[in-house]
Amino acid sequence: MKDMIKHKGYFGSVHYNSDDRIFYGKIEFIRALVSYEGQDADSLEAAFHEAVDDYLATCAELGREPEKPFKGSFNVRIAPELHERVMIAATQHGMTLNRFVAETLNQAVAH
Repeated sequence: MKDMIKHKGYFGSVHYNSDDRIFYGKIEFIRALVSYEGQDADSLEAAFHEAVDDYLATCAELGREPEKPFKGSFNVRIAPELHERVMIAATQHGMTLNRFVAETLNQAVAH
């Protein structure tokens, strides 16, 4: 996972600003803006962990459900012609469209 760190199911970006000589990032894949910074890799990772923990604590204090990075569903907009071809392929394989897309994506990202 290049340029990403993970803590408690949340992912953080890793960037470097050479002008300020500082590492920085934000929690990715959620709408809330939660950022952090550090002087080196160790302090950046510690700041990320603290940012995640603070985000979760703040949500709990406010009685809000924290955003989850991945819910297991997403919308994909494609051309009607591709939609038709994919639906026909799924049917020919005896699968639902969801299952066909999930299996195709799984194959595409398999290492």
